[in-house]
Amino acid sequence: MGQILDSTDRKILTQLLKDARQQNTQLAEAVGLSPPPCWKRVSRLEQAGIIRGYTAVLDMEKLGYPEIALIDITLENHAHYPLEGVCEKLAALPEVLEVHITTGDFDCFIKVAISDTGALERFLREKLYMIDGVRGTRTSLSLRRFKDVQSTLI
Repeated sequence: MGQILDSTDRKILTQLLKDARQQNTQLAEAVGLSPPPCWKRVSRLEQAGIIRGYTAVLDMEKLGYPEIALIDITLENHAHYPLEGVCEKLAALPEVLEVHITTGDFDCFIKVAISDTGALERFLREKLYMIDGVRGTRTSLSLRRFKDVQSTLI
């Protein structure tokens, strides 16, 4: 596929971002194809790794986690505490929604779902600060989310 998408591929991806559970017949109609070629295109996008999978989008607030903490993390020493190893430990924590290795003043960034500031304090003390190699953090609380989608670059 060469990672080059035509306008029909982009329409398919846009429709799947809106509703990945729609039937192939609905998808085909929405993008102006008949079902067989639409199915082939979706299969090709999956095989090329452009579509990595399908998942449910959960409402964290309704699940009891209305707050999002954004935490920048610095490590003690990269030689003794490899960044990838620390990130794997962070990713294993159930509260952590995202883990990113970053440039700049911090080594990595995590997005954490919490119920309240008490839960944030417990997360920091009992989990994050217990990971070997974590030297420091900077935490911000999200006041309101304006955008939460995978991509609009298609």
